[in-house]
Amino acid sequence: MSDLRILIAGIGNIFLGDDAFGCEVLKRISQRKWPAGVRVVDFGIRGFDLAYAMLEGDDLIILVDTTPRGEAPGTVYVIEPNLLELESLDASAMMVETHGMNPLKVLSMVKSMGGQLKKVILVGCEPETFGPEEGLMGLSPSVEAAVPEAVNIVESLVTKHLEAPMEMIA
Repeated sequence: MSDLRILIAGIGNIFLGDDAFGCEVLKRISQRKWPAGVRVVDFGIRGFDLAYAMLEGDDLIILVDTTPRGEAPGTVYVIEPNLLELESLDASAMMVETHGMNPLKVLSMVKSMGGQLKKVILVGCEPETFGPEEGLMGLSPSVEAAVPEAVNIVESLVTKHLEAPMEMIA
């Protein structure tokens, strides 16, 4: 099982309040000692770097990001995107988004580049403060309180995949 590859990718902008959720979760996760084959990378707003990293053929990719879905701030989501529906997204639209990224557009871009995504899970959090207000550093209290839950979820997903990789892929 030592040949299993897992990418844990943080996404977010530390200058946009709760958009830094993925960065904060990754900061805490990176302090843990992970087995060989597990990469922990805070991509911030570098969507192209994330897309290229996703071309490396990981067995599991866990994306951690702020995910506005209309629920109470601090709500944590675990979402498994339908990879078959990615063809309907316009990957070229991401080319103009140099300072932000939508995880689904990154996935679409990877597919359009010939990437073979096996399993992707998004661990997201509903933001309280999120938007164009540049310079709003720090998480809101509700999102800050959700960080430990997200860390536990990511650790659980990795452990489950390492213990039973075929069940996770199915």
